[in-house]
Amino acid sequence: MNHFKQIIVLFIYSIGAGVFAQSEKHVLQSNIFYYPEEVSQADSYKKERCRLDVYYPTKVDSFATLIWFHGGGLTQGNKFIPDQLKNQEIAIVSVNYRLHPMVKNPTYTKDAAAATAWVMKNIKRYGGDPNRVFISGHSAGGYLAAMVSMDKALLEVHQIDANDLAGVIPLSGHAITHFTIRKEQEIVGTQPVIDQFAPLHHVRKDAPPILLITGDRNLELLGRYEENAYFYRMLKENKHPDVRLLELQGYNHQMTQPAFPLMLKFIKEKSF
Repeated sequence: MNHFKQIIVLFIYSIGAGVFAQSEKHVLQSNIFYYPEEVSQADSYKKERCRLDVYYPTKVDSFATLIWFHGGGLTQGNKFIPDQLKNQEIAIVSVNYRLHPMVKNPTYTKDAAAATAWVMKNIKRYGGDPNRVFISGHSAGGYLAAMVSMDKALLEVHQIDANDLAGVIPLSGHAITHFTIRKEQEIVGTQPVIDQFAPLHHVRKDAPPILLITGDRNLELLGRYEENAYFYRMLKENKHPDVRLLELQGYNHQMTQPAFPLMLKFIKEKSF
């Protein structure tokens, strides 16, 4: 193969699914379709956005996996592997999903559910334990994690029981209906809504273990701590056996750095 052909082959490979980066202890496989490939190829925006990255350890058997949804108000953002979650003995699956205004509700949560189902069905091929899959995200990503785990209908479409998730860790996520979804309905941001698009609407005692983490109530976004506190209270009222709420004093909405060690501790605790 001449030099020009080699460049073309490498370029084509680099923009498709299955790009690998490898260190001594971890492998990153990037841009994997989580919808069937023929479905993704038929829609240019789905082809662009509905992909995920799998970052996994090579020297650990039956590892736990954390699915990570980025924030950005359902209007912006891209998948990434948080630095503090790298080089652990777990896999991190970072997910892109379609965004407003290119799509509208409920596309966001349907994408998140499809990605979650893909992980639960496929992580064993990478060496992971499908019974130890956790779901998390920050802000809008935390909202998606909560919705996918609480509204069982989202995963039932993919023949997955949400109760099979090992744990749910929303970081400063909406517990009421997301403000972008309310905006789509021409509802002002100061009007709280709890409808079928709110995690609070789906509280039940048999949901997976839940760790809710927010920033300081005096520094957070409007009502974010209070929503999570009510979410916590209603789960307790429904006799949920394993839900905790942590408020990170002195931290505003950008509270992920102190939250990550708490997340890892929770995963380790629930993995054994």
